[in-house]
Amino acid sequence: MATAAATGAGIALPLFGAATAHAADQTTWDRVAFCETGGSWHSDTGNGFYGGLAITQDTWDQYGGDAYAQRPDLASEADQIAVAETMLTELGPGAWPGCEEGTGLLQTPAPTGPAAQPTPAQPGEHTPSTGP
Repeated sequence: MATAAATGAGIALPLFGAATAHAADQTTWDRVAFCETGGSWHSDTGNGFYGGLAITQDTWDQYGGDAYAQRPDLASEADQIAVAETMLTELGPGAWPGCEEGTGLLQTPAPTGPAAQPTPAQPGEHTPSTGP
């Protein structure tokens, strides 16, 4: 099972009424929850990780979760996601090791400049296949 953990000291900021851009959409968080806990948003397996996103108590408190509920598993799905958004911004997708790939957490922004055109191969030059 993958786990969410934070290292180092941080400042917990209240999240009440905070207008923030979401780094991940609902589908992505549902996939992370499925990866972490089989999609059980109120998971408490006794292993120190709580809620659908398997957040430790220390991490929950550090990222403002205690403003919502005592523990992640006691918070609503929306409140768990609000805390996870802050974690994602500060810690990156590695906060959910083993669940970064295939969930949408690692999506990169689309290029904003003109697309690079491939350079044609010179006669006699080997061109690697890019197909499946």
